[in-house]
Amino acid sequence: MPFEGITTPPVVIILAAGKGQRFRDSGGQEHKLDALFDGKTVLGHVMEAVKTAGLPWYLVRPPGGTDGMGESIALGVTATADASGWLILPGDLPLIRPDSLRRVALALNEKPVVVPYYQSHHGHPVGFHRSYLKVLSALQGDKGAGSIVQIAHKRGEVLPLALSDRGIIDDVDTTGDLRALRHRHASKTGIA
Repeated sequence: MPFEGITTPPVVIILAAGKGQRFRDSGGQEHKLDALFDGKTVLGHVMEAVKTAGLPWYLVRPPGGTDGMGESIALGVTATADASGWLILPGDLPLIRPDSLRRVALALNEKPVVVPYYQSHHGHPVGFHRSYLKVLSALQGDKGAGSIVQIAHKRGEVLPLALSDRGIIDDVDTTGDLRALRHRHASKTGIA
């Protein structure tokens, strides 16, 4: 389904290159993104939401992983350098809704950086206009784009976007997180 509302929509950069060590340390037998949740993998749910949103996407999951979130963001942004902007989306948010992705993408028409919130909690994806290409592609190591968002905020370039989607904050870092999401999802859907 094509995305409507923007001539050239931003690219969703799906971050899936982390090692998932906390998940394994908490008893996980596989990488957290490959863990099953409601009939498909955690990453499979994220991919489905992105595809349903109708946005272009780029998956960062090189063999052997990366040195951290900063390097993953830089790889994705560099690979899609002609994009109008980017939505930086960790691959461990299986309950994110397609409409949340669309709303962040559309909000980039208002400000060059969009930070979604659920209640008072910062969530994902964070949106960046293409004017942030140079600083995003220079990220390294395990530091994400938080410092870039802080500088943009001081410049008045950040739009805080309130969303009603708890899926923008419910990530899977441990087996306990996955159990809690399964329980919450089963309570909502009636499916155990």
